[in-house]
Amino acid sequence: MGYRDVAKVGLGGPVGSGKTALVQQLVPRLDDAGYNVGVIANDIMTQEDAERLQASFAGRIDEELVAGVETGACPHTGIREDPSMNLDKIDEFTEAHPELDVVLIESGGDNLAATFNPELADYFMFVISVAEGDDIPRKRGPGVTQADLLVINKTDLAPHVDVDLDVLEKDAETVRGEEPTIFTNCKAEEGIEEVIDNIERSVLFA
Repeated sequence: MGYRDVAKVGLGGPVGSGKTALVQQLVPRLDDAGYNVGVIANDIMTQEDAERLQASFAGRIDEELVAGVETGACPHTGIREDPSMNLDKIDEFTEAHPELDVVLIESGGDNLAATFNPELADYFMFVISVAEGDDIPRKRGPGVTQADLLVINKTDLAPHVDVDLDVLEKDAETVRGEEPTIFTNCKAEEGIEEVIDNIERSVLFA
């Protein structure tokens, strides 16, 4: 069995947008729904996110199914130009755990271009934070326009950063057409079930 036999879901977006917090919300729900889950956290030189996630999921999923990939360069390289390190890690997962159903692949970035190679991700979501301003969708970066799902996170911060969520929603609809956009607040666990529903419909029920 190899990486092509497991559903692969990418999560990209700027540093600080809340990708790790979203993964922390998604994994327990997928696990409770009966899916066997693996997680890969991409970073340039550290295992910090992977270690944080291992601690979060201790006792719920096997520690060896939460792994870090150190790209040694911009994380975009490891998810877009040359995904071989991530694919090798997924192969390790599936060889040791043939029952695996889905792998979540998280990768940060400093711009709007954190897109995933289609060989690496069957489905990918782009995560932004309202704290980045309400003009992010209008900038039409490839992460926003090409993602299967746009997640606009940290909605609780909108009043504090003078962001109009209605403007964000309208701009996202204009830029993305019929492709879905979901507003989330991971701290309050808002919008998470909608994200799960989209993942299930798109790659797990397909």
